[in-house]
Formats: sequence, C-alpha cells, structure tokens
Amino acid sequence: MRALAYTVPIMIIVAWGSWFMLNRSHTEVPETSRVLITIGALVVSGIISYFLFPKDEIKKK
Repeated sequence: MRALAYTVPIMIIVAWGSWFMLNRSHTEVPETSRVLITIGALVVSGIISYFLFPKDEIKKK
C-alpha cells in the first residue's frame, strides 16, 4: 500500500502537466491524440513510480 501512496499523486501530476503542455503549446495536435498522449503518460509514469518506490519499508533494528 505504501507504493500506491506515491504512485497515484504522481500519475495525477503527470496527467495534469501533459494535458496543460499539450493544450498550451501544441494546439495543432488533434484533441483525440492529446487525450491518448495524456493517457499514455499517465500509465507509463504510474508503472515506473510503482516499481521505483518501495512497497514496504524493511524495519532495521
């Protein structure tokens, strides 16, 4: 569960950022392509962050 605490916010930030940049700087790209690019960025960032952040911390004594 610890990994999801970081994964979901990262996915939301990446989705918002990609949608913002595509709407601001690349208006010539069709709307459906912008949505697909945003969904792809969301999925890839979620997968990467899920594997990079630890699932549970190992308690050292």
